[in-house]
Amino acid sequence: MTSEIWLSLLKQYRAIAVIRAPKRQLGKQMAQATATGGMGLIEITWNSDQAPELIAELRSELPDCVIGTGTLFTVEDVKNAIASGAQFLFSPHTNPAMIQAAKQAEIPIIPGALTPTEIITAWQAGASCVKVFPISAVGGVDYLKSIKGPMGNIPLIPTGGVTLNNAVAFIQAGAIAVGLAGDLFPPTLIIEQNWDAIAQKTQILLQQLSEISN
Repeated sequence: MTSEIWLSLLKQYRAIAVIRAPKRQLGKQMAQATATGGMGLIEITWNSDQAPELIAELRSELPDCVIGTGTLFTVEDVKNAIASGAQFLFSPHTNPAMIQAAKQAEIPIIPGALTPTEIITAWQAGASCVKVFPISAVGGVDYLKSIKGPMGNIPLIPTGGVTLNNAVAFIQAGAIAVGLAGDLFPPTLIIEQNWDAIAQKTQILLQQLSEISN
């Protein structure tokens, strides 16, 4: 996938569902629920139960979705994730060797960074976008506004504290997209297996994001 296609997908959906599943079947149900709600970008964290198998399964069963992975720590993780069929890669940190491994395979990689120096270092190393993580710990939307000014050319994806209530504000502050995990999958709904409610939450989120002018 080229960087241009990846960026166009981010601008289309503006959100990524981040799934960390203790059981493979649960991860599958969570992904299907968000896909039903219209989510086109789904991340299965690499530390989920049977992540490689789950990624391959979802790619087959959700052909209209782009399935990626995250929580990658090493070059070996990157290579194994690509082999499993992951279509985009996230990591919580910046490792130039990991970025190069992904670029050689033409798979978008979004390393994590927080400070201006880290963000620029990640971008100059060849990142497809930069994940600003953990955004809520350093001021949330206000922090993104502060760094977006001098870094306007770098596509930023805030994660870590992004909620249904502040997702729109992050996009308005200049984020190309946001990553949502726990707030999209409340524990009570997971326990109840209320997949219709999760699909509805996803649909409402995407509708709100689509109303923001590009």
